[in-house]
Parts: sequence; structure tokens; C-alpha cells
Amino acid sequence: MGRIHGAGRIEAIETVEVRARVDGYLDKVNFKAGDKVKKGDLLFVIDPRPYRAELNRAVGELERAKARLELAKNDLQRAEHLRRAKAISEEEYDTRSKGQREASAAVRSAEAAAQTARLNLEFTEIRAPISGRIGRELVTPGNLVSGGGGGGTLLTIIVSVDPIYVYVDADERAVLKYRRLAEAGKRSNARETRIPAKLALLDEAEFVHVGYIDYIEPRMDPNTGTLRARGVFDNPNELLSPGFFARLRVPGSAPYQGLLIPERAIGTDQGQKFVWIAKDDGSVEYRRIVPGAATGRMRVISEGLQPGDWVVIEGIHKLRPDTRIEAERIPLAGTDGSSS
Repeated sequence: MGRIHGAGRIEAIETVEVRARVDGYLDKVNFKAGDKVKKGDLLFVIDPRPYRAELNRAVGELERAKARLELAKNDLQRAEHLRRAKAISEEEYDTRSKGQREASAAVRSAEAAAQTARLNLEFTEIRAPISGRIGRELVTPGNLVSGGGGGGTLLTIIVSVDPIYVYVDADERAVLKYRRLAEAGKRSNARETRIPAKLALLDEAEFVHVGYIDYIEPRMDPNTGTLRARGVFDNPNELLSPGFFARLRVPGSAPYQGLLIPERAIGTDQGQKFVWIAKDDGSVEYRRIVPGAATGRMRVISEGLQPGDWVVIEGIHKLRPDTRIEAERIPLAGTDGSSS
């Protein structure tokens, strides 16, 4: 099967800057640099005492505003009775109605202030927004940090590690080859389904990491003449680290049925590949084959063999069409073929 190769870099799916959201003195750091953290883990504590006091004050103001609203409601109810009895002027009634509306607005304002104070107190506990590996603490206890949204003091960084992305740039020739195969129905469309992919690190000869392509950019980069694709790979042992160089391999044609035999069983005759087949009567048959991809010391045979054929794997250079042999038949574990 043809393959499309590319080189790229490994990147984390998520990288988050952990920043302070309120002002104060950093009180505690609850992790060690490089720890694996889970979403929601407590990382830092900012001195909560000023914010606890502010929350208590805001709650007190809210209770006071509610009491004033209750009084204003009672005053308005009395004013309504007096109004029906024509014992109060319209001006006085309007004043009491306005007082009730103002008291109701004051309660809403006090509720908002109490909610803000409650949030600020919660923000003194800084928790992990994602799961992953955490960097070193950039601020130590005792130092003043500031909040303020995106401008808050940067405290540390967390990167997700499992699964992980691999970005690779494919040249125009490889992209066209793949699209022609998809057009001919020999390969699934990468934009409609997950395409299997394999990855090898710098020190790996074999593509041992299995994943899939989940995204292809919609346009070619005119400056480089490449199209960027993204692979997703499980990384439970964290061997794949953000920033590592990686080689990516994607099948270039549709899978086909083939048999797997040892490389040493294949001979070459005037540029043609062949094997010897051991027959039940002790004779051997010369059989031309079409070899496919290599897998370690094994070779996929796409044409020329059938399940149940016994392929001679030792001493093939001594064989001739009239040779008689006594073969020891040894099934090859994990393959569709047989050997002798």
C-alpha cells in the first residue's frame, strides 16, 4: 500500500496560563513543579481575609437593604388604604410608592455587591482549569499579585498531555495524490472520516504510535506550498512531549488483503520476486509473487499466495523445480500464511 509521509511537531491540545483574578498577597502554593494535576485541583491561595471581611460587609448591607424594602412595602400598603379613604394626598402616595421602588432597587444592588464579594473570595483559591502537567510556580508565597482579567499576574502554566496533537505540513504533490485516491474511491475522504495515521519519534525506526487525522486546513499556504493537517494520538505514558519532532505516515491507498511471510523466503529472478511452495507430495513449486510493504523482517504479499500455502523459508537458494524435500511445517504466529 502506498504511503504519504510528513514531518512535524508535537503540540499540546490545551495550554493554559494560570493567572490571579484578584489582588492580594500570595499565601500558599499547593503543588510541586512538574506535577500532574487534575481539573479542579487547588494550586494557589491568595490571602482571603480582606475578601472574607468584604463579603461579610456586603451581606450586612444586603440585610439592611431588605429591611428597608420591607418597611417601604408596609408604608405603601398603609398609603393605599389611606388613599382609598381619601385620607392622603396623591403627592404623598407617589412619594411612598417611589420609596418602595428605590428600596427594591437598593436590594438588587446589594445582592449584586454580595455576589461580587462572594466571587472575589472564591477567586482567592486558584484551581486547575484543565488536567495536565503543571510548570514551576512563577510567584512565591509572600509576594503581591494583581488581578484584573487578562492582565492578572501570571502564576504558572498547565499543558495537557493525553491525548496530544501532531501538526504536519503535506506538500501539494502528496495532497493531490491523496485526493485522487479519494476521488477514485480507493481511500476515505479525510474531511468526512477519521484517517488512520502512525507516528515515529526521532530515535524510532518504526512507526509504532497509532492515531488518526482529525483536521485538515481548508487552504494551501501559498508561501510554503503546503497544507497543514493535524493528528491525534493517545499518550498515556507521556512519551510524546510538546515540541518534539515527529514523523507522520498516512496510508496512501486503500487497505487490501495480503499474506505476511519472512523477508528471507523471497527470491529474485531477473527482477521478478518469487517463493517456493512446499507440496504435500514432497515436491516444490516455483511461484511468482507481488510483494507489498515491509513490516520489520516480514513482507506483505499482495498477489501470488493463498491462505494455506506452505512457503519454504530456509535454503531456498538450493531448490530447483525437480527438488524433493522433507519439510518441517511451522505455522507463523500472528500471520495469515504458513511456512516450512
